Amino acid sequence: MRFLSNSFAIAVVLATGAGVAGASAAIAQQAPVYTGWLSKVAVGGYDPVAYFRQGKPVKGNARFAFSWQGAEYRFASAANRDDFRADPGHYAPRYGGYCAWAVAHGYTAPGDPKAWTIVKDRLYLNYDADVRRQWSKDIPRYIADANRNWPGVLGK
Repeated sequence: MRFLSNSFAIAVVLATGAGVAGASAAIAQQAPVYTGWLSKVAVGGYDPVAYFRQGKPVKGNARFAFSWQGAEYRFASAANRDDFRADPGHYAPRYGGYCAWAVAHGYTAPGDPKAWTIVKDRLYLNYDADVRRQWSKDIPRYIADANRNWPGVLGK
């Protein structure tokens, strides 16, 4: 499975003419919360509290939004938003919503809100269902490796 590296992403930006002074620096230093290139919405707009309450991804609503760590989180209800606001470190996906398996391997990749796992009351996202299957083969080791790599992988 292949992922775009930061250096490849920078090359694409420069080749397309979008490489103005601030653009390459913004790519080289990734945000602590994954939101995609043209968005400030975390978890793809899904409600992070719903994973714990409903046991599945549930789309959030901009009406119930809360900003944390430079990203907007959306919730299916005011109650979920308020619970997140009281303890965002508990409900937010680990590693800023980047793929936990990628972080374990020393780089970043987008986390897919539909490829998720809760382990010891923490939410982890993976790149896709195939990566989630790889992750599931040795979750404790991958969490330990990702914990060692995070947040250092953001500067790579």
